[in-house]
This record gives sequence, C-alpha cells and structure tokens, in this order.
Amino acid sequence: MKDNRIAFITLGCKLNYAETSTYERELLKEGFEAVPWSKGADVFLVNTCTVTEHSDKKSRNIIRKLHRISPEAHIFVTGCYAQLKKAEIEAIEGVTKVFGATEKSRIVPEILSIVRGEECCGKGLETFFPAYSSGERTRSFLKVQDGCDYKCHYCTVPYARGESRNIPISEIIPQAEAIAAEGIKEIVLTGVNTGDFGKSTGETFFELIRQLNEVDGIERYRISSIEPNLLTEEMIDWITSGTKFLPHYHIPLQSGCDTILREMGRRYDTAAFARKIRYIREKSEVPGGPKVFFGIDVIVGFPGETDELFMETYTFLRDVVRPAFIHIFPYSRRAGTPAAERKDQVQDSVKTQRVQMLEELCAELHQEFIEANKGVAEKVLFESTDRKGMMEGYSGNYIRVSREFDKDMIGRIVDVIL
Repeated sequence: MKDNRIAFITLGCKLNYAETSTYERELLKEGFEAVPWSKGADVFLVNTCTVTEHSDKKSRNIIRKLHRISPEAHIFVTGCYAQLKKAEIEAIEGVTKVFGATEKSRIVPEILSIVRGEECCGKGLETFFPAYSSGERTRSFLKVQDGCDYKCHYCTVPYARGESRNIPISEIIPQAEAIAAEGIKEIVLTGVNTGDFGKSTGETFFELIRQLNEVDGIERYRISSIEPNLLTEEMIDWITSGTKFLPHYHIPLQSGCDTILREMGRRYDTAAFARKIRYIREKSEVPGGPKVFFGIDVIVGFPGETDELFMETYTFLRDVVRPAFIHIFPYSRRAGTPAAERKDQVQDSVKTQRVQMLEELCAELHQEFIEANKGVAEKVLFESTDRKGMMEGYSGNYIRVSREFDKDMIGRIVDVIL
C-alpha cells in the first residue's frame, strides 16, 4: 500500500499520549504501518505541547527535523501549541495541515482524505474527544476530562484546551472495560484538571471513581494529578477504605508561599495544603506499612518571587510536606497571561539556582522515602521490557522495583518485600 508508513510523535503530558494512542489505533485499522519517526515515514502526526516556551521550541524543532528526514512526507500537527500558534506552525516548511483543539475528531478522516484521496466523512467540531492509551500490557492512560476554568495567572493551557468538560460516566465505563479486555491491569485517570470532572454532565469526580472501582479486570487505579481543593476528605476516606485506588497522589502545589499563591491566582493557601497532606497520611499509613507517595508540582521564579519568598517554599517542602518527589518547573513567560505583563520578572540565572536547590532537596527526600519503605510488604505490577536480564515494575506507592526477567511475571501483580 502506497504512503502507508506513519510515525507518531507525542510531546508533553499523558493526556496527549492517550490522544495520540487513539489516533494510532484508528489509523492502524485503516492499513497504516507504524514506524519509528527517526527512520523516516510517509506520514507524521505530531501532538504538541505549549506549557512552556521550551515546549514551543521543541515542537518547532521536531517538525523541522521530520521534514529533513523525509522531505516528501505529509506532516500533520495537533495539540496545545497547534491551538495557540496555528499560523506559526503552518509557516514551517513541510507542514501539511494543523488541527486545533476542537478538530481532533477530524484528524483521522482528513489524513485519509489528504494522503489517499478518500472522501472525508465530514465530521464536525467536537466538544470532547474520548481517548485512552493502548499497546502496553500493564498500564493505560484514560482521558476522563479536558479543559480548565481556573485560568491561573501563569498558564495558557485553558486557552489551548478550552473550558472544563467531559463525557458522561456511562460512556467512560465502557472504555475502562475495553482496556480491561486487553488484559491491562492498571488505569491512570488523566485530564487537564482531572478532579473537575462533571462540569458538562452534572456528575462528580467522586461518582466517577466509585463506578470505575467496580470494573472487572482492572485491579489498580492512579489519579494522574488532582488539585488540592478538589481532593476532598470524603474522597480520601473512600480511597483509603480498601479500594483499587493506590496510595499515590500527584498534587500541584506551585508555591509554598502564600504571597505567591495569591499572585498566581491559586485556590488554596499553604495551611489548607498542609492539612490535606496530613489528613491523607493519617488515613493511609499504618506502622510497618507502605508510606504514601506524594508527587508535588512547584514553579520557581514566578514574577515577584524574592529570595525570602522562595525560601518559604523551600522550607514548606522540607519541613511540612516532605514529598517523595518534586516536579520542578522554572517559570516560563507566556504571552497573554497576567504574569507575563509584570515588570518584576526573575532573572533566568536566579531561577536556575533555585531549581538546583530544589533538585537537591528532591533527591534527599526521595531517598528518605525509599529508606522508609524498605522491608515493607507491597504489590508490584511488572512490565514487559527486558533491561539486560532484568525487569521493572512499580509498587502501589510508585517505587520502581527491579528483579530478574521472567516472562511469566509480565503484567502480573506480585507480592514483594521492598
């Protein structure tokens, strides 16, 4: 079949990954052959990110590289950067077509139309594009929500992804059942503001996770990220009561300084955040049992962040939160956001120093978390990759565990002593 080699490139978050995987499933059904992009292809589909200026640059660079590798290939581009800077991407040599945030359902039919000359089915604009990842035997990322209404002062994602929206629980459950039918044991729930699920349908995120918990075949769930104000005590009580949801919480903090939190437009203060972390630990941890994994997002160098205000964040993380991992992001100036207009921007060299300080703290806290879990009984879901005779998997509280490769262990949840 002519022009049937296609390569998929995903930049950014797991939500993009779930959407790319869905495009791939649909196009492989149409007879395309997936190939590594570095080897060249007849068609490329690039799913872009725009969370930082570096993300934009990375998207442009990969598009140009693909054109150099296969000058005659069709290059299709979608994702958040495509929504915000469509004309900028269209001007890059080699780009065939750019799809915005509401055009995801048109991507497959238009690729078939342009590449093969088939008549486009004429799908219109959609409010929500259902998606989940497949192709792995252990874990799938299931998109349950899209968009964001928060409009934090540093972020362009609400403009790239649109308002908070979702499909009904009744349409998500069959997707989870389809994932289970592939033999996958773990689902990671993903979205732009995942815990805000329900805006379109009058349902709640709590209702969603309770119903997902009943899906046969799925043994473990993780929540990819949830805002602290949306993670309620009622939800925590239920999760820790013996459900399939794991002691793994990814919670955006962004700053451990109340002054900066207010200027960011966040919806909580450090006292509320600390109470939430403490409550989860009290409900989840027992002597001799696994410790809860907390992954915390932090932005350094937000406009107006002095050395003293940064040290409030550093001290809050070190003395109060003590997470297992810190996801550290230097503030990136994004056109169109209130923070970008401020005159008190922080120098890049200062941001770099602060990132390094938090990276060192992260290494210390992560090692402490590992040591605290040694000798603890846990369950590990092993993956299929053979790494020089070893295989790896993750415990319920997200500790990476290695053992000798055994193909009979792939996709199985095994009791171990960490």
